Amino acid sequence: MTTHHGVLMCPPTYFEVRDVKNPFMASGGVVNRERALEQWEALRHAFERAGVTTATIEPVEDLEDMVFAANQVFVGSTAAGARFIVPSRMRYASREREVPHYVRWFAERGFDVLELGLDDEDYLEGHGDLLWHPGSRHVWAGYGFRSSRGGVARFAAAMEPQRITVTPLELIDETFYHLDTCFAPLDEEAALVFAPALSEASLEILRAAWPRLHEVSREDAYRFACNGVAVNGHFIASHLSGAVAAIVSAEGLEPTIVDTSEFEKAGGSIFCLKTFLD
Repeated sequence: MTTHHGVLMCPPTYFEVRDVKNPFMASGGVVNRERALEQWEALRHAFERAGVTTATIEPVEDLEDMVFAANQVFVGSTAAGARFIVPSRMRYASREREVPHYVRWFAERGFDVLELGLDDEDYLEGHGDLLWHPGSRHVWAGYGFRSSRGGVARFAAAMEPQRITVTPLELIDETFYHLDTCFAPLDEEAALVFAPALSEASLEILRAAWPRLHEVSREDAYRFACNGVAVNGHFIASHLSGAVAAIVSAEGLEPTIVDTSEFEKAGGSIFCLKTFLD
């Protein structure tokens, strides 16, 4: 079981779709902020019902995507147990401005800050592309659209002294621009994946590593099935078809549905709206 005790979230006070950073944003959907706040609160309560303490960071005016709290830093711990963060280098300037606010929040709470010093052409987008393998000191690292291959390589090198191993995975479908949109670990042995979003070489790596790699349909992937979150015996998702719900239940998780339709207008759902603190 994937166990977590705390998450950080950012209220959607200033959330809107301003420009096109991924194909979901191309529809030009207008955000209903009142409804977005209701959905955000429902997600916060769902985490709390799952036994997770929720913390919040103050939203900042003109940082419309700051609500997507998964991307600004990577949260880890050293082999000795000291907590640290790795600040992201975001692909879009509007999102890069979010990073210092998150770094400050973590630093004020005793997290060490590990800077990678990425080159100008390299990017790394936090837990959007850096997913922990449950129960291990191993990270699956997506690259290709928002994080770069070089950014992942620099991250992997920095994690070696912390005894954290990193496996790069190449993303090949721009609709699934972050790894968390097409891949969802459920427990130590099982995960969901939308196979066409990854290169064949990356799929071979995943198939060899996971005893039960459940492939979801394109329809389920477009409805953010792989952006669900397995936590404390629950699988929180915005939509679950009968097929995916059956997989989740067979893996011993309780399906929990939370509508995130307002946030999906910007290409994000459950996983994107939080970062785990442990």
